[in-house]
Amino acid sequence: MKILCISGSPRGEHSNTFRLVKEAVAGITTAERGVSVEYIHLGSLRMEFCTGCGTCHRKLLFCPLKDDVAPVLHSMQEADAIVLASPVYINHVTAQLKALLDRSSPFIHCQMLTGKYGAAFATSGGGPHAMVLDYLKEYLVSCGVQYVGGVSGPMSRFDTLKEEARILGADLAKAVKSHIAYPDQLSYMEKRREFFKSVISSRKDEWKGEYAYYNKKIAGFKT
Repeated sequence: MKILCISGSPRGEHSNTFRLVKEAVAGITTAERGVSVEYIHLGSLRMEFCTGCGTCHRKLLFCPLKDDVAPVLHSMQEADAIVLASPVYINHVTAQLKALLDRSSPFIHCQMLTGKYGAAFATSGGGPHAMVLDYLKEYLVSCGVQYVGGVSGPMSRFDTLKEEARILGADLAKAVKSHIAYPDQLSYMEKRREFFKSVISSRKDEWKGEYAYYNKKIAGFKT
């Protein structure tokens, strides 16, 4: 079982959000043996902003920007479960995490992470935080990832959040091992596939990479 943990905090291993992730991993490794865990701290990587050039749609996931994003996207494809974590910066994820997600739009267009499971974590200084989990859930499910759950809250509740994170970690391990299905999410994914099937088909001469992926992996087009 491969678990990928991506932290969007610029504080890296010293961030409170990452401390929650470590608690979740403790829950995972307690519940399941033989787990491989990869941690990625986006704050230590060089990441350019998406320029909207569309190359990743024409040449699936290829980006002309030369930075550290491609290996992260590869790790997301290789993992069985993906954990996304971010402190709350003005009611949203950090710029680091948003920059990564903006560079992964083929994941959404083609649901390239289908079959994986996910969870999310967010911490705030005391203000609102639930909207970050909502956003990360929407992102994961749109990519084809079944969302097991999330933990968020202010740092004043950190001891409680740690316990919730451990429980969520165990639930995530169980979902991966038992291939648990979330019918509402699967139904939403199906609707999204139909939507992007139409979009990609209408631009098949321009988005050749995504069109070819749909024909091979998802089917439903006539070439």
